[in-house]
Amino acid sequence: METKWDRNLLSEATLKTLDRLNFSSMTPVQAAAIPLFLQRKDVAVEAVTGSGKTLAFLIPILETLYKLQTPLKKHEVGALIISPTRELASQISEVLAEFLADSESGFTSVLFIGGNKVEKDILKFDESGGNIVIGTPGRFEDLLMGKTVGATQGQNKMVMALKSLEVLILDEADRLLSLGFENALNTILSFCPKQRRTGLFSATQTSEISNLIRAGLRNPAMIVVKDKGNREKAERTPSNLENFYMICEPKRKFSIMIDFLKSKSGDKLMLFAATCACVDYFSIIVKHFMPKTKIFAIHGKMKSKRHKIFNKFRQSEQGILLCTDVMARGVDIPDVQWVVQMDPPSNAEAFVHRCGRTARQGNKGAAVLLIGPSEETYIDFLAINQKVTLQQIAAPEETPDLLSETRKLLKSDRSIMDKGSRAFVSFIQSYAKHECYVILRIKDLDLGGLATSYGLLKMPKMPEIKRSSIINFADEKMDLNEVAYIDKVREKVRQGKLATYKETGQWPGLENKKKESQSWNKNQEVLDKRREKKSKLFEKRKAAELVVEEPDEEDDFQKDYKMMKRLKKGKISQNDFDEAFDMDKVEADQG
Repeated sequence: METKWDRNLLSEATLKTLDRLNFSSMTPVQAAAIPLFLQRKDVAVEAVTGSGKTLAFLIPILETLYKLQTPLKKHEVGALIISPTRELASQISEVLAEFLADSESGFTSVLFIGGNKVEKDILKFDESGGNIVIGTPGRFEDLLMGKTVGATQGQNKMVMALKSLEVLILDEADRLLSLGFENALNTILSFCPKQRRTGLFSATQTSEISNLIRAGLRNPAMIVVKDKGNREKAERTPSNLENFYMICEPKRKFSIMIDFLKSKSGDKLMLFAATCACVDYFSIIVKHFMPKTKIFAIHGKMKSKRHKIFNKFRQSEQGILLCTDVMARGVDIPDVQWVVQMDPPSNAEAFVHRCGRTARQGNKGAAVLLIGPSEETYIDFLAINQKVTLQQIAAPEETPDLLSETRKLLKSDRSIMDKGSRAFVSFIQSYAKHECYVILRIKDLDLGGLATSYGLLKMPKMPEIKRSSIINFADEKMDLNEVAYIDKVREKVRQGKLATYKETGQWPGLENKKKESQSWNKNQEVLDKRREKKSKLFEKRKAAELVVEEPDEEDDFQKDYKMMKRLKKGKISQNDFDEAFDMDKVEADQG
């Protein structure tokens, strides 16, 4: 049964925006949270991803500020929203802008995220102010603490601005903590007035979330919203989401993935990879094999370009976004039909949030996880740990062999070859740190098959696979030094280093790095100290044992007997034994 908006409870400006955006009814989380918020209660909300949490806190914020007896001044902050990622913060800012456009209150909002200098944010707030602040925790902590040169004046203004705070929102709180923002949150909380309303929204409740609730909320109303279709099964993904998995032979995995992506070429897809390096590499390879499809790429190491790419993909009707888990939480991208996961994510919670990028706000969607034969146990783990059931779909029996063409592409530009090696190495390193390392083990992986699937020209050398037996892989029969950079400047530098290497046998720069790393190797220092200490102790004992003091005959016999036992056990050498008994003198006397 749909729950209509209470038109007597909300302002005309809010109702106008809801009508304009065609939000005719409330989602369960909105119906549960908004009335409590408007009654000036603290709330802690747990709800599945895509359930409409953003409006559940934006509407109460606006209604609370509209009812203030004294209007907020330009530099007075009435509401603060802290979000874990730039994309989610930007998205909240865009939704808020829709509501402010229909309001005559004169309220302003300001967005504080990374990607530009702190000084610019300070200047922006100084010039334009901001009654509703949206930001990421690290950047807002910098603004409060004045951690950069010239930030002192801005710091004082921001601290003073928070004294008028009415509402604090911690969005995706579980993600805030998992990303290591606990200290930043504690700093922010310390500057917020105690007489405020606080809302904490998350998709999961953990012990860390419970601690945060106790620290930041006063007698909160606890709200847990389950998906109606999954209430009996208690699944943590929306009921209108179809979840699949596909078992892929490692050496065919990339060709199977390309075959699947081509079959969905008219759709809008998100393709999740394990690492930033994997996104960089596969965005090039996928684009090569699907030239007519729009390919977008986003990962956490991107700074200035991330926001532009994100907006382009949101506005696109079709295409593929390759990304890491930086895009797994909170972001609302319209009309994503499929979520494809190249490998098991680093933790089970990330799996749920990845899938949640589709089937949002009541729409249908589907997700598929690509795994190898040795990883099938992970499906059972998800069923137990996250209560998510996946249906198997069969991998195609025949797909085009893409190895030769992929290798041809790598040989055409050394930078692509380098990206391929980095992608493979970073994936293996992340796999070694997987939370399910008991069931997802490197020694069970077909490393050669994976390297073949990546199209590598040569198997990289790395400690994680040093003792592994490599099958299903054959090195390209060529001198890799012949592969050149398309970038002429880079190639000129490389050729100079290559000439030095051929003359000296040492690649310029590597020798110094090796010496530097050895000199700072703490483990080596500890071992050397231990050996030195043991050596001195041994010398001291040996010297004590070899001192001849003229004992009586019985003591002398006991000592001789002990020395013979030490020789037999190999604790002293034959030379030490001979010197102790003065064997040269004995032989001379007998002669």
